[in-house]
This record gives sequence, structure tokens and C-alpha cells, in this order.
Amino acid sequence: MDLNLLRALDALLQENSVTRAAERLGTSPAAVSRTLARLRRAVGDPLLVRAGQGMVPTPRALELREEVRALLRGCDEVLRPGAGFDPVHLQRTYTVQATDLLLAQLAGTLTDRIHTEAPHVDVVFLPEALEGGPGLRQGAIDVELGVLGHLDPEIRTRPLVRVPVVGVAREGHPLFDGRITARRFAAADHIGVSRLGRRLGPIDGALAERGLRRRIAVVVPSHTSAMLLARDTDLVALSLAGWLPDTVAALGLRTFPIPLDLAPLDLGMAWHPRNATDPAHRWFRDRLAAAVLDPAGNGGAGAGSRGSATR
Repeated sequence: MDLNLLRALDALLQENSVTRAAERLGTSPAAVSRTLARLRRAVGDPLLVRAGQGMVPTPRALELREEVRALLRGCDEVLRPGAGFDPVHLQRTYTVQATDLLLAQLAGTLTDRIHTEAPHVDVVFLPEALEGGPGLRQGAIDVELGVLGHLDPEIRTRPLVRVPVVGVAREGHPLFDGRITARRFAAADHIGVSRLGRRLGPIDGALAERGLRRRIAVVVPSHTSAMLLARDTDLVALSLAGWLPDTVAALGLRTFPIPLDLAPLDLGMAWHPRNATDPAHRWFRDRLAAAVLDPAGNGGAGAGSRGSATR
């Protein structure tokens, strides 16, 4: 049966009046009279009959009154955004694509918070093998996290935080014997981080503007391996300001500002619009964003400045 017919039937059975039912439905008494005629044919019962100046329900109408009201409540509940969502009952695995540097910072905080609310939810972290959007479009990943670029046009995004890039070297590195200038920074041997073996980036462009050039002595595929290599050599690596301070200290490393005019990195998340209104997916995205913005769980922002827009 047409859901509009059910709503009309509910109004008629509650009001016992065509005029008052029309007022409730926001339509004319004539339209409600025509609808009542359709209902009578469908049910095989007059439903409402004349009694003096008013109308009274038939026994069949009295039987239907609460059933129709309950049926409409159920329909409204089904169609309501986020209907029936409760994270404590959620059983789902989410896949997040992120660099190991982001993973190391937020994975522990994220899983602790998620399991507090949703004990049956699991998270799979993947490297940036599908970077740039195809994984989102194909459904291979739920959320891409990091520096977003080359996304498919339909992809939704949310900026999260801007974080400056800093240098990392072992505590006793000769760089720390004096003021770290652009020339001294360029003179050190560096570690490049690239899954694709790229050697040059924004730092090299900023150095070139000053007539300087650095040597990328080693290229590794992950920030973790770069930090371990910097711990045991005089090679210089890169990290994010305020990122993993305890780990940096435990490895015997020390961060320093890069003496160049470099734009901070814009970190954000991306997802496919198929998941945009899914309440369970939205809940997970909110928890993921909170882990980036407030990794310590103290209500403050994470490193750098926040972003909040979504496209």
C-alpha cells in the first residue's frame, strides 16, 4: 500500500473527521474524502460512518488504529537518517590507507577509543599502494589519510591539520654544534623517503632558490626506516613537528627547524560518497579525525592547526 495512504488512514482514525484529518495532512477535505473512498475499497470496510454531525469508527477501524500507528512509527524509524545505529553492536572492519608516520602516531589512540565504544570493530591499516583515489572508488579502502592529492573528482574530503616539516638527526650529530643554516643543512647527507624512489621534493626546490643543493645519500620507502637509519648514522631525516616526541627521544634523535621557507603539510582524510551518509562510516571518520586532532585524548588539538571544511 502507498505510504501516503497509510498516513491518511492514520490521520482519519485519529481524528474521526475528514476536515480535521485534512488539516493534519495539510491538504483539502475534498482530497481526504477521495482518499477515504480509496481506503474503503482497499480495506473492504467503511472505516468511518456518519453519526449525527460527526463520524465514528467501525469495529474494523478500531482494530486498525494502533496497528497503523505502529506501522508508521516503524517506517519513520527505518527512513530516519542513522536509524538503528549503535556502535556497541557494530561488527565491521574499516580499512585506512596512511603512511607509517601517521599510523605510528594515531593507531594506538584510535583503536583504544574505538574499542571503548564499539568492541567488535576492527581496523586494517594499508600503505599508500592505492594513493590518489582509485582505492576509494573501487571500495578497497574506507578512508585515505594523509596529504591528499590526485583524487577522483567525486571523492569527499575533510582537511584536518597543518603540520610543519622538521629535520631529524641523532643527538650527537655535527649539525648541532652550531646554528643550523641553510648552507649547513644542505651540506649534510640526507635520507629520502619515497615508495617510488623519488629523490627530489619541495626542500630541493627551496634550496635551489638559494643556489644550494643537498645530497640524497639514501632513499627508503618508509619514515620508520628513515628514523632508524638516522639513529645509527650522520644522515638527516625528516619528520612532522610535534609528532611522536617520546619515540624520537627514545631513539636518541633530535628534531630541528628546517632553515628554509617551507609550507606546512596539509593532512586530511578522504572517502567515497557511497559512504558519506552511512552513520557507521561517519562515526568511524569522526573517531579517526579525533585521533589526528587530539592524539593524547585531552581535548586539545594535535600538532599544527585544524581544518574543518568538507567537499
